[in-house]
This record gives sequence, C-alpha cells and structure tokens, in this order.
Amino acid sequence: MSVDTSHHVITHIEADYADLKDSQTLVGFLNHMLPRLQNHELRVNDILADAGFNSGANLKYLEEQGITGYIPPHGQYEKEKPGFTFDPENNRYICRNGKYLVYKKTLPDPKGNYFMHYSTSVADCRNCPYAKSCKGKSNERRLRVTIYKEYHDRMENRMQTIQGRKMRKVRQTTVEPVFGTLINFLGMRKINTRGLKNATKCMLMAAMAYNLRKYIKYNNSIRGTILLKKVVKAADSYLLACLNCMSFKIAPV
Repeated sequence: MSVDTSHHVITHIEADYADLKDSQTLVGFLNHMLPRLQNHELRVNDILADAGFNSGANLKYLEEQGITGYIPPHGQYEKEKPGFTFDPENNRYICRNGKYLVYKKTLPDPKGNYFMHYSTSVADCRNCPYAKSCKGKSNERRLRVTIYKEYHDRMENRMQTIQGRKMRKVRQTTVEPVFGTLINFLGMRKINTRGLKNATKCMLMAAMAYNLRKYIKYNNSIRGTILLKKVVKAADSYLLACLNCMSFKIAPV
C-alpha cells in the first residue's frame, strides 16, 4: 500500500504472494502506481519505505526514475569493510598490512544476487602478522561486495542527514496509522478469500471506503484543497477501474 504524505490518501493497494520479500515487490508496485498518478498531473518526488524494501536493484530503479528514496539500510548492509580501505581509482582494497585485494570477477550467489570478488595473492598473506585472524584457513584473503554498493552508500548517507531522519518519522506517522485503520475498522485483520484476485478485491473495497471517508471529511471543511481532490481522484479512479473488472458473486440471503 502507498499513502500520500500530505493527506494520508491511499494512492495504491494490491495483494501479492506472502513468500515474496518486500524488496521483491517494490518495482512492480511502483510501475503500477507512478504512471496513473502522472496522468493526473501528480509527480512523485520522494519515496519513503521501511528497511524491508531496501535492495540494490530498488535503489537503482529509484535513481533512474528521478525519485529520491528514503529507505533505511537492512541489517546485512556494510558501508565499510573493517580493516580494509577501498581505493576507487584502482578498484581495489588495501588491508592493514598494506597489501592489495584486487578485483577478480563478478559472480551471482545462490539467491541470484551479484557480487564483485576481490582477493590478495597467496604470497601477500604468507608472512602477514594478521593472517590467522584475517584469512582463516584460506590461502588468501577474499572479499565480496555487492555490485550496487554505490547506491547503498548514497542511500545510507542520505538517511544520516537531518532530512533523512525527518523522513523516517514522516513514514512512520503516515502509513502506519492507515494500516491500523484498515485492520481495526475496515475488516482487513484477516482476508477470508482465495487467490490474489479476490484478496485484492477485499483490499480495494477497504481502501475505497477509507478514501471516501477522507474525501467527505475534507470536502465539508475549509481545509479541502485542489491537490487533495486530485490525489483522491487518481487513487479512486484506479480502485473503481479494478472493481469494474472483477466479477462479484452475490450469495443468496
């Protein structure tokens, strides 16, 4: 689910398979949402998400779309390799003993994530005073670094700024209350249907009810704005279009 930070309007919602990681759903989700909002003259400048959506491919995608992301790094992220200094001009690492770990090759891991591999030579490590604690039982010291390291580093630096810390709080106070409303008041605590299509149907109904209530509240007050109407129109045009494409089975009374 995506929520507009200005008015807490649900701009997109969809069901996906539970065995997927959040990071595997972001690009497809945005490919559904961004064009529709642009058709309604709504430009997405920033994307705020939790650490589960952080992946190198996602960060690259956001930069290619000209969108500023605010996504905290996940627990496996390492900005620096302890005991090693990166030499960007020569694309190599320098160890504590002054030896070089040069780039060897780029290979995928079993999960399909690509890493750049660096290593020293056997001779470099043979008489090194740090060899036992550094390379273990290997003949040389090896390092692997994600091919998206530069994207991760830029995101980490952004999240450490005042604006980054502010955006983290904005996300928590934007989408989390909407999730709470859907779960506690609009029947989204549990979905009793089978299949993505029917699950999405339930989510669309809840989201449309939420947006309509939001629209009525603002439309009947002096705080109603043209921007809010555009956001609601863009969001609910999507919800209604999806509902019109779905078949409803009415159970007999």
